[in-house]
Amino acid sequence: YCLVVFFYRLIFGTLYPAYYSYKAVKSKDIKEYVKWMMYWIIFALFTTAETFTDIFLCWFPFYYELKIAFVAWLLSPYTKGSSLLYRKFVHPTLSSKEKEIDDCLVQAKDRSYDALVHFGKRGLNVAATAAVMAASKGQGALSERLRSFSMQDLSTIRGDSSSSSTVPPSVTVRTSSKQSLPKTSRSALEGTGSSGKC
Repeated sequence: YCLVVFFYRLIFGTLYPAYYSYKAVKSKDIKEYVKWMMYWIIFALFTTAETFTDIFLCWFPFYYELKIAFVAWLLSPYTKGSSLLYRKFVHPTLSSKEKEIDDCLVQAKDRSYDALVHFGKRGLNVAATAAVMAASKGQGALSERLRSFSMQDLSTIRGDSSSSSTVPPSVTVRTSSKQSLPKTSRSALEGTGSSGKC
């Protein structure tokens, strides 16, 4: 049942007036143009009020039927409901409060611009901080990864990447026995008084 109400309102409350508004703009008929502008103003107020009344009055008997009847009353060329409501209530109210409404809109516009700039700066700061943190974490992970390689692994990787020159395998020097060292090295070590450790 709610779907029927929704489609009725969508077709007769929105699409039908939109098409006739298009025809009024196309034909440049001022009378029709004013009529449909009054309808759209009333319909916007009705939609705004409906957002709140749906929460509190949806339990009311025949609530949805009354909404359909109200939209039909607004549209009807016999009742001219939108013109009547606009001329009797909306136009006098808006005319008397127009200056206050304009001032509030200007203030809201300025505040929203300031808030947009403020939140934009904060968003950029957060993004820059996140980028710096990600870069520093990435650099730390890279250095940890490089530390985990042994010298043999690094020389193998370097040997694979440069095909023109080959890296000789690493030479391990045992310094525990003095016989493995050449005579000149042994005498130099003994002359300096070191214990023979590299």
